[in-house]
Amino acid sequence: MITKSIPSLLTVGNLFLGIVAIILVFNEKPQHAAMMVLIAMLLDGVDGRVARALNAQSEFGKELDSLSDVISFGVAPAFIMYVVAFTELNQTLAWIITALFPICGALRLARFNVISSAPGYFIGLPIPAAGGVLATLALFKDDIPLTVLVLSSFALSLLMVSTVKYPNFKKIGIPRSAVWVVPIVVLIAIILGVTLEKQLYKIVFIPLLLYALYGLKKNVDWRRKRRSRRRHPVTENNEEPVQSDTSA
Repeated sequence: MITKSIPSLLTVGNLFLGIVAIILVFNEKPQHAAMMVLIAMLLDGVDGRVARALNAQSEFGKELDSLSDVISFGVAPAFIMYVVAFTELNQTLAWIITALFPICGALRLARFNVISSAPGYFIGLPIPAAGGVLATLALFKDDIPLTVLVLSSFALSLLMVSTVKYPNFKKIGIPRSAVWVVPIVVLIAIILGVTLEKQLYKIVFIPLLLYALYGLKKNVDWRRKRRSRRRHPVTENNEEPVQSDTSA
């Protein structure tokens, strides 16, 4: 019974860190708040793998995971960006942009729960990646114009509800015999987060941003190829298409 509860405990840990992140950012500790979101991403990445390794998958765990993700990767990053940067905006605009992110995240999760994605891919930017980008992007507030931050938040929101395909790494599982390594990895992540708080978020931001841009680039390439095929149809053996005589 305890073994079957381990994945849910990891998910609850994800939710707890999301709530802590919200508290920290309102206590003027945005770097610590962003770090909580990143560690929550780690827990979110391993809870499903642990569930599969222990054969403890359930509808309860799936729903709990989605509810936790809305808080940890939707609400928390949005509040981090709001407190760090958006308070300088017009209040109405700041509220709308801030609210849009978790709303799109919730829509993304709802769609994920009811629609099957293509094998090996997610449809739309996964909310943990979007939340990780937003939470860490907020910490570059002094280096990036406010307009860029607003447009980035808006773009991430749209990418979550888009039909852009993103690689799905969740199929990479954890052997049952290696489940004991998970708490050690989480502990190491926490230690690194505490000791390298000013550098780690910059290191993590880069791969997260590249992931968000990768799916967008692949989608643009796919659409470009599709248009090219429509304009220049190719028949078998590279022969020119021949029109058949359909007259009686």
